Amino acid sequence: MPPGQLTLYLMTRKGLAVLEAIVAKFGPPAVRRVIGARDTAVAEDYYDAIRERAAAYGIPAVDRRDAAPPAVDEPCLAVGWRWLITGTQRLVVIHDSLLPRYRGFAPLVSCLVNGEPRIGATALLASEEYDEGDIIAQDSVDITYPITAGAAIELLAAVYVRLAVTVADRVVSGDELTGRPQDHAAATYSLWRDEEDYRVDWSWPASRIRRLVDAVGHPYRGASTLVEGRLARLRAVAERADVAVENRTPGKVIFMADGCPVVVCGEGLLTITDLVDDETAASLLPLRRFRTRFR
Repeated sequence: MPPGQLTLYLMTRKGLAVLEAIVAKFGPPAVRRVIGARDTAVAEDYYDAIRERAAAYGIPAVDRRDAAPPAVDEPCLAVGWRWLITGTQRLVVIHDSLLPRYRGFAPLVSCLVNGEPRIGATALLASEEYDEGDIIAQDSVDITYPITAGAAIELLAAVYVRLAVTVADRVVSGDELTGRPQDHAAATYSLWRDEEDYRVDWSWPASRIRRLVDAVGHPYRGASTLVEGRLARLRAVAERADVAVENRTPGKVIFMADGCPVVVCGEGLLTITDLVDDETAASLLPLRRFRTRFR
């Protein structure tokens, strides 16, 4: 293969931003090929956008199911990738956290739900155990709450661009892809998420529930709750000053505010300002009954 070329495994908005940045900085010849994949877990996976942009640059783009495995010495960069990449010994992964914290799955969502004041990403060498490889570079950005997933992703896209350009510069220059070892004793982990993890636990404080709603909103499926036995998606909520409730029962509606239910949480109150049926996406506001319990 020609020297100084990078194979890109790309998904999500961040993957598209990385492709555009590398081509803008080093030109299309810096990219050997682009490999993409569909993601049914998000509303917009950027699969088509990435393929179309690669085609416009004259760069071969293929689906992961049709892609030949990389050669042992083929430099590769993975962004938002969810599958094992075997063959190459020169694989760099960009991970959505400041490692060694938040190793594992959906780290950005976990950071936002936990209220971290800073989010970032790490370019690291792939390792046998996930997210344990040597760190090539890290970058971060401070955030304030409330913040939506979409806004956080846009901030991280810029971080990804800076990290990807750093990696590509080494490849184009013919430098070795080396990094510094992580402090494994300081590692923390973020578990994989499934549909159960989208469900709101109304015993949580209102602030944490709001962070969950914001963190798993678009482009993700959205936080969920049961309303009269039907699954609904919480698209937007707002915190409200707490009141003294003698028989506090999280999930019960306590007030109505301009047609929006105010719900008791473990601590604090939340006003639900956008609530839709999971199947039809039809609005469920105003509620049919004041005496509604969210489960």
